[in-house]
Amino acid sequence: MNKIAGLFIAISSFMAAQQQMSLLDCEEAFQKNNLQLLAEQYNINMADADILQARIWELPQLSGQINAYNPEGKKAFDIGHAKGAEITQLIYMGGKKKNEIAFAKSNKELAQLQFSQLLVDLRARLRSTYFNLYYEKQKLDNTNKQLGYMNDLLNAYRVQSAKGNVSLKDEVRLQSLVIQLNNDKLGINKNILEFEQNLKVLTGISDDIDPQLSDADAKEILAAQPFGDENELKRKALENNSDYQYFLKLIDNSKLYAQWQKSLNIPDLNVGAGWDQNGGTFKNEVNLMVGIPLPLWKSNQGNVEKANYAIQQNQKNADYQKLNLETKVQAAYKTWKSQYDQLADIKTTDLNNMELVYDGMLKNFRKGNINLIEFTDFMDSYRETALQIYDMKNDIMQSAEQLNQLIQTKIFY
Repeated sequence: MNKIAGLFIAISSFMAAQQQMSLLDCEEAFQKNNLQLLAEQYNINMADADILQARIWELPQLSGQINAYNPEGKKAFDIGHAKGAEITQLIYMGGKKKNEIAFAKSNKELAQLQFSQLLVDLRARLRSTYFNLYYEKQKLDNTNKQLGYMNDLLNAYRVQSAKGNVSLKDEVRLQSLVIQLNNDKLGINKNILEFEQNLKVLTGISDDIDPQLSDADAKEILAAQPFGDENELKRKALENNSDYQYFLKLIDNSKLYAQWQKSLNIPDLNVGAGWDQNGGTFKNEVNLMVGIPLPLWKSNQGNVEKANYAIQQNQKNADYQKLNLETKVQAAYKTWKSQYDQLADIKTTDLNNMELVYDGMLKNFRKGNINLIEFTDFMDSYRETALQIYDMKNDIMQSAEQLNQLIQTKIFY
């Protein structure tokens, strides 16, 4: 009884360490818990702080003076007869503050685009990992099914071989197939572990995630067709891709920066008022003060030229990004199309027939209607074909996700 209870607890603990989650569940956990995404959000907050800082003017300056030594009265610190005070304020000219604020706002737009691109990239990675894990587990189930039968068959042949009823060669032939299946299983389990770890990091969930995707949903995703042709997809990518939009916005940003730097060449005013008790023409006189640097040369000319070069550089970078994006969309679409057409050539009836033949081979081998060589040849071929079909289906989903990542708007029916 204690052994049964212990076994029940062990099974319960194993089940508790796994969570069945749909793709939507994973995406919700990702948006809530992903640390990279949460950290990137602070860049937008910091950009808001930069806008706030750009709005702040220099503080007014208050200064005063007192007598240090009165030579007539031979008295030090004759404060009662000689003191004064003045207050000044820097007045920005040439729209400096306006340009600085506009540049800070543009930086926030860049931060938002960077956040959007990171969101797209991480979500694409999440979905890609989810589908990878789903098909690896499909492969594992199929491989375990084959291993279950082949291990039983191998054990039976070992008994008969020991008795001399079957040849050692037949036992070795079966052993070779079992080794191949176990090697497949080892590679699949390694992939599953990697994908599970990636999902944990992306979703912030410490338990292993078991994809909850029905066969009908998987078939629906595989059958999805993109809106429009290749040229239409390119157009949508140029309109929606955050990475490309970032480089376009960077051109505007560099123009605003250049405008700000030009305005820094315009001298600012220092305006103030002063009071002097006894040191001016009149007693207790109040004076208006205005100060301005002499614009004998453009003190910020180097930064202006640097900003102009940045505009040209960002324009070239944007042109490159446009070409790069268009070629990526073209390649991704062609890859998806070829993979889709390849799987479409395999009819559903063909897949069903393959399973029927598999079941038929097992039954006929048990009945002795086919020999061991025919059986092992078929099983080896079935093993490879089953893995290839799962990989073909997964490749279509991966290509579709790459298109989604590039175009960043709804493109599949």
